[in-house]
Amino acid sequence: MLPLLRATADGEEHRTRELLEPLADLFHLSSEDRERLLASGTQRIFENRVYWGVVYLKKAGLLEGPRRGYIRITEAGRAALGNPPERIDIGYLNRYPSFVTFKSGGARTDTETVATVAASTGVTPEEQIESTWLELRRGLGDDLLTKVKSSPPAFFERLVVELLVKMGYGGSLKDAGKAIGRSGDGGLDGVIKEDKLGLDRIYLQAKRWDGTVGRPFVQAFAGSLDGVHASRGVMITTSTFSHDARDYVQAIGKQIVLIDGHELVELMIDHGVGVAPLKSYALHRIDEDYFEAD
Repeated sequence: MLPLLRATADGEEHRTRELLEPLADLFHLSSEDRERLLASGTQRIFENRVYWGVVYLKKAGLLEGPRRGYIRITEAGRAALGNPPERIDIGYLNRYPSFVTFKSGGARTDTETVATVAASTGVTPEEQIESTWLELRRGLGDDLLTKVKSSPPAFFERLVVELLVKMGYGGSLKDAGKAIGRSGDGGLDGVIKEDKLGLDRIYLQAKRWDGTVGRPFVQAFAGSLDGVHASRGVMITTSTFSHDARDYVQAIGKQIVLIDGHELVELMIDHGVGVAPLKSYALHRIDEDYFEAD
């Protein structure tokens, strides 16, 4: 926040968006750092932090917004730069009553409450929310994988079919079910249409295993594809694949996708298989293009 405040030291009005690149240069950010996104993929992390830095400096009275999309340093901001600290952080801003009020005083909106909690941890509100979301998602995935591992083999077969249909394969659930054949070993070996017209097929093998699936099992699956003159397959397990197994599928000419237990439950969550929505939250941000006309 100190470099951000210094960028406005000339007393002129500045568009926040136009300060992003100069600040990124000042911090010597690589192109990769500049493009890194929040977990949701909706906004760049650096851009998000700059905009929330503006919010905090405004709440402390060091910046003001003279008009839409613009900021300008205040007299309090000039005074802060007259005797600048090593850094401006939440601890420094706590010396300003307006910021303390923003953090903990009086009636606040839900948005302000989230922002003040995030401010006390040194991250932006979006980062805090998405961190919590990821933690909840990981916990859900762990519970879901336990459920899948404890389900009967026939149920696991139906689960795999339903998931693939939700992902766009196999046409209808009825058609996909007909395309699958049981291997009788507690797993699933079969074929499913790649598209609704059945123009191509993908061969499957799914195992409810606890141990690591090594290269020999994957190599055997690849060999079975030769027997049906196929070059594409999906192997699904409730456990994990060894490094040798993953290296093997990268080295051969066939297109084989390996889906381990954690990837399986991620796909289940993404496509609504075995889970039900609890509550939805929509996060909004300023549409800068909306204000371009001004």
